Amino acid sequence: MDAFELQKLAEHTRFMRETGIALLAASGILAFFIFIPLAPAKTSSAEIVVTTSTVPDAFAQIPLEAKAAVVYDLVTKEVLYAKNADAQLPLASLTKLLTVYAALIELSPTTPITISANVTHLDEPRAFSAGQTFTLNDLARLTLTASLNDGAGAIAEAIAERENRTQVEALAGAAAALDLAQTYATNGHGLDVHLTVSGGYGSALDLARLAGALVDEAPVIAEATTQSFAHAVSKGGTSFKVANTDPMVTAIPHILLSKTGYTDLAGGNLALVFDVGIGHPIAVVILGSSKKARFTDGTALVAATLAHFAGVASL
Repeated sequence: MDAFELQKLAEHTRFMRETGIALLAASGILAFFIFIPLAPAKTSSAEIVVTTSTVPDAFAQIPLEAKAAVVYDLVTKEVLYAKNADAQLPLASLTKLLTVYAALIELSPTTPITISANVTHLDEPRAFSAGQTFTLNDLARLTLTASLNDGAGAIAEAIAERENRTQVEALAGAAAALDLAQTYATNGHGLDVHLTVSGGYGSALDLARLAGALVDEAPVIAEATTQSFAHAVSKGGTSFKVANTDPMVTAIPHILLSKTGYTDLAGGNLALVFDVGIGHPIAVVILGSSKKARFTDGTALVAATLAHFAGVASL
């Protein structure tokens, strides 16, 4: 499904919702006169009333490659779709969402963060040199958009230094603040520690709540992840332009956040937040898919979500 089709789907969703509200009100009035008796009616004790739902299930029979996935309504706190949503799995670079959230609850967006020599040796993607300094806001925008390991490492170091505790303890504190029971990190970037240990673990449901919290806490940082490129200038005047790791980011209507992740242990991961109406964000999280299928899995769940709110099985 391309960007134009998804946009049409979003517009149709809004129309269907508005129409549905009007029909619901009219139906309620009609039902009052038709079904409410003027006097108590006698009913048989053997009478059984059976109600059936006529609302189509937009999420039925969606083929996903992911090991776990969730569609979570951040307004109503309702799980609209779940596949092993509570399973604890490797997060890969979705760990960076926790790192940035941890920084935002401890540091000011204008806090200067300097790239240390330690983080410049992390695996790619990376973009910085030792000694370069950015505000937390700018470094977080670049880091999340391009999934930069050196940027995430520098942010994690800054949190630990400010709190005078280890990075693991600092990140655990952020997870506890959101009551993310399945989530913890052994580093700030999510790279696998070795062949059997990931840099971060969590459930699809935990990550949906974390992504929503990050949109609430720092909409400007989250908004950067919805663009094809992110731009920032270091304190020394060096300009940076980095590409988004999500190739489908411009195809999601009213998107508020996008974050990818991939390692050998985790497979392909993806977190999305988008609006289905004014001030009605929905989080979609994919864990344990493949490097390519995480995007088709995500597209399928976004389309199903829009159909769900339009009250149809599919569009």
